Amino acid sequence: MRENLFEMGADFGDDWSADNKNTPAKKISTEIKAPEKHQLHFAKEKRRGKVVTIVKPFYLRSNDLKAVLKTVKKKLGTGGTMKENTLEFQGELQVQLKTILEGLNYRFKR
Repeated sequence: MRENLFEMGADFGDDWSADNKNTPAKKISTEIKAPEKHQLHFAKEKRRGKVVTIVKPFYLRSNDLKAVLKTVKKKLGTGGTMKENTLEFQGELQVQLKTILEGLNYRFKR
């Protein structure tokens, strides 16, 4: 097999390492809070031309957050997913989400 004649970059040896490769992991709070102690807020993103509504941060166990996601999706009749401590829903649903989550005793930032 032929060896590549053109290589990008430089060879600094085995003992050299880059600082930007070792990024520290995000500190995720493992504190569990009651629904009344939450201070949730909304974010909105466009993904592939569609709007996604994001509600965060939740301080719940994974199983409890899945249960909240399931009940909200059932009441809204829309798709959604859970990522770390956030819930993401398909569509622009701030008003409906706020009423449903306030009915479940969650609080929002003003």
